[in-house]
Order: sequence, then structure tokens, then C-alpha cells
Amino acid sequence: MANASRMSSYQRREQLLRIGRSLFAAKGFEAVSVEEIAATAKVSKPIVYEHFGGKEGLYAVVVDREMRALNDTLVAALSAQDVHPRQIVERTALALLTYIEENAEGFQVLVRDSPSTDPSSSFSSLLGDVSMRVGEILSEWFKKQKLPTKGVPYYAQMLVGMTVFTGQYWADQRKVSKEQLAALIVNLAWNGLSRMKAKPELRFEGEKAKKAAQRAAENDGTEETRTESPSAPAPSA
Repeated sequence: MANASRMSSYQRREQLLRIGRSLFAAKGFEAVSVEEIAATAKVSKPIVYEHFGGKEGLYAVVVDREMRALNDTLVAALSAQDVHPRQIVERTALALLTYIEENAEGFQVLVRDSPSTDPSSSFSSLLGDVSMRVGEILSEWFKKQKLPTKGVPYYAQMLVGMTVFTGQYWADQRKVSKEQLAALIVNLAWNGLSRMKAKPELRFEGEKAKKAAQRAAENDGTEETRTESPSAPAPSA
């Protein structure tokens, strides 16, 4: 393993992290072995154990780096002051898509099933934190629009989930540009937000809608009965 002697400890660590990220992104945590990592890096297995203690340690560092990078990106987009709410939606959508574009392997690592037993280090935990920040922004917006804030946490989850899952699809199906996709996301998200109803309701499904439809049908039946009733005979001359 002569190649190992030509790198400093820092360089070797960074090399292993790059290789690990690529393998985890392509195959997932379970399918990658220490042997494969070492072989790809052209080092012996003990080198991997020396730097990270094993596959789990390497994976944890890769995930931590990507989590921090994505978190910093989204927090910066959501922290804008004194700007129109639509601009925040646009910035956040573009920020996520830019991260995916520039860190394709890192994003794949994050969205794959994680073996981590620490909930605080999971991708879902990061999205939960982002949703809370989105909820704070929405709450202020709702108050200004005199809308009830009870549903804000759910709306925040919807917006984040819609954007993330759309970005995940785009990572594999890039048939539109980053800005085109951001415009599609904003078109749906903002037009929904800007036309919010204080008391949303189902029009066709659900118990309330079904009862309303039943009442309407009964009223129609009553009107038809009245229309079809024979007229009284005209008096004879």
C-alpha cells in the first residue's frame, strides 16, 4: 500500500470521506463494506478503522457534514428580514435545489434510509427544525392576514415536504432547470398561501359535505314532486 505513505493524515481522511460519500450515495449504508471502501481508496482495512473506527464512524461524519451544509443553506434562506413572504418562498426553494445541484451525492446519502439510532442526527430531524422555522414565518404572515394560526404547523410541514420530495424527484429526473422547478414550486405554494380561507372545508368528501349533498338531493326531490303533481281540473263552463 505504497499509496498510503504519499498522503498526510488529513488528506487520507478527506479521501476516505469522499469515497465513502460516493459509495453510500450509490448503494446505501447496508450494501457498502469496509473492504470496498479500503479497496476503492487503495489502502488496507486498518487505515479505515484508524481514521473512523469502522463503516459506522465514516458514515456518521459524512451525514454530519451534509446535515450542517444543508441546514446552513436553508437557515440563511429563511432568515431574511423585511422581505416579502413570497421572496422567502422563492429563496428557500432555490436554496434547496442549489444544494441538491451542487451536492448530489450528499443529498442522496441524506434521503436514503439511515442506520443511525440518534434521532437528533436524522434527516427527518433536520426537516422538523426547518418546518418549525417555516411555521414561525407563516404564523406572522397569518396574523397580518387575520387568519387563524391553529393550522400553521401543518401548513409548514406541507410546504417543506412538498419542496423536499419534489427536489428528490428532480435529483433523478432533471427535465427542467433549477429555476424552472423553483418557479413551479412557488406557483403552487404561493398561490395556495395567498388565497387561504379562514375556515377551509371539504366540498365533496367528508361527513359534512355528504350531509350537505344529501340535503340538496332531498330539496331537489321535493321540488320535482311539486312540479310533477297534477293540476286541479278546470271548472266546467
